[in-house]
Amino acid sequence: MGDEIDIFGGETPSTIDGKGRTCIPAKFRDALANLSEDARFIITKTAPVDLGDGTFGRGLSVYPLDTWAGIKKKILANEGGFTSAQLNSIKRQIVNPAEECSADKLGRALIPSALRLHAELERDIWFVGMGQRFDIWSKGTYSRINAQDEKNFPLDSEALAAMGV
Repeated sequence: MGDEIDIFGGETPSTIDGKGRTCIPAKFRDALANLSEDARFIITKTAPVDLGDGTFGRGLSVYPLDTWAGIKKKILANEGGFTSAQLNSIKRQIVNPAEECSADKLGRALIPSALRLHAELERDIWFVGMGQRFDIWSKGTYSRINAQDEKNFPLDSEALAAMGV
């Protein structure tokens, strides 16, 4: 993915209603529409994020259909060279829960209930651009992920300085 253009960027707070509907931010919706005639997309679980205290942050990842098809193909062909146990975990955690979704004309999407429960999405949520995908996090989980990211951040990194960061 290193040579592909980053499509999704930025962070946007939002809400989800009791029925599991949320409004996808316009910039993400527009990017999805530019990638597919009918703006369908895949929602699945994110890779677990180690929060440093023995727990993991659970969220959702949203992929354009074509991007997801390529990722799924690579996973199923085991291009990562994973052990059988690792590959089965990836299939159970990422591939199998994936659901094709779409937004209505107002940009609202229904998050499937099993995925909503997994990510503990109740009211306040965050949409986070991650380049070739965007993630959806509960407000509380995203706050904990940001705190862990600060701990993991490579302070005084010459490599970051060389990149202009």
